[in-house]
Amino acid sequence: MKILLTEDNEKLAKSVKKGLEQEGYAVDIIGNGEDAEKQMLFYKEEYDLMILDIMLPGKDGISVCNSLRAQSITVPIIMLTARDTTNDKITGLDAGADDYLIKPFSFDELVARIRALLRRPKGVLPIVLEVGGLSLNTTTKQVTVDDEPVALTLREFAILEYLLRHPNQVLTREQILSHVWDFSFDGMSNVVDVHIKNLRRKLQHYEKNLETLRGMGYRFTV
Repeated sequence: MKILLTEDNEKLAKSVKKGLEQEGYAVDIIGNGEDAEKQMLFYKEEYDLMILDIMLPGKDGISVCNSLRAQSITVPIIMLTARDTTNDKITGLDAGADDYLIKPFSFDELVARIRALLRRPKGVLPIVLEVGGLSLNTTTKQVTVDDEPVALTLREFAILEYLLRHPNQVLTREQILSHVWDFSFDGMSNVVDVHIKNLRRKLQHYEKNLETLRGMGYRFTV
């Protein structure tokens, strides 16, 4: 899953990014509200969730949220606020935010809120993805093949989840890089190919489902 973190406090942003990456998420940081809105509008298909601070340079979080919802951007939004008042919470939710956290907040609580939002709606984002005897649990981060556990790295897991959420679709290396790594990653790297090779080895007899289309990208057939 990929998250856009909009926070102008550099120290806090880097700390949250580091923690979320250890949880298996890819995170992009933008410290300006206007730039964050443009990023979300341009790459709306790439992000699964947005963490949006209210107090931002360029454009405040409430205005950004209002604008995104007015343009039919439905990505879940968690609003961050330093003000613990009922009016601020109501204003954020009325703007279209799905949840809010008050600074300073517990990182564990942030992760719990993220997981709760990414489980909704279950019809669109199922918790367990299955193809025959291959099963991937997005909550426990466990993968099994014929009920036997398969040890994957966080990146391997994220790539497999991305492929399983788009069955029978060709995903380019650029799409995978953009979704699993942040936007500062070197697009010329062969890191995707290396991870795909490792995935094939670990998926045993399901390796044939993970196809390489020369000059195009990868596809997981079901």
